[in-house]
Amino acid sequence: MTVKRQIPLRDLFLLKIHPVIRFLIIADLVQYGALGLIGPIFAVFIIQFIDGGSVEVAGVAAAVFLITKSIFQIPAATLMDKIRGDKDDYWFLIGSMFVVNLVPLSYLFISTPLELYIAEFILGIAMAFAFPSLMALFTRYTEKERAGTTWGVYYTLIDISSAVAAAIGGVLAATIGFEKVIIAVTIIGLIGTLLYIPVGPALKRTQPSN
Repeated sequence: MTVKRQIPLRDLFLLKIHPVIRFLIIADLVQYGALGLIGPIFAVFIIQFIDGGSVEVAGVAAAVFLITKSIFQIPAATLMDKIRGDKDDYWFLIGSMFVVNLVPLSYLFISTPLELYIAEFILGIAMAFAFPSLMALFTRYTEKERAGTTWGVYYTLIDISSAVAAAIGGVLAATIGFEKVIIAVTIIGLIGTLLYIPVGPALKRTQPSN
């Protein structure tokens, strides 16, 4: 007998999902949507507003961020594993994403490639702590038999949010200017960080049986 598979619409609308996962997804939708606003215009911003800014500077800035994140990510994850419980991951996540969402604001005050590299270095360290803490909480509260669906829903919604934000960001930069877009990115991102707050009370509930 063939078992009919239902389209997980309830999953896409976050109805049939653990509260911790739901709050994490909602917060990340807002935050990565905010960061998506600046993504497609970042290189143009560097060329126009950084003294000596060029495509090469944009490439080095991206490399500084990725290398820093890669170097610090495993030590950060190891530190979190040594601290028992979920609360440490929760506070690491809030603290690191708070920094992540403040870094774009620094773009309004920097004017040299070195200052840009320092900002990307700080961003890399913050993301090195944010990613493992998010993954740790997400993994613990994901039902084993629904892991594929849950991760699929997460990345589908995040990618859609980032794609829509990228299109909007380009339009806004052309109409209201880079500075206002960056301010909007910071404000929306910080609101997204505040949306992690309900995760704390939800951590007290029983984890799903795996």
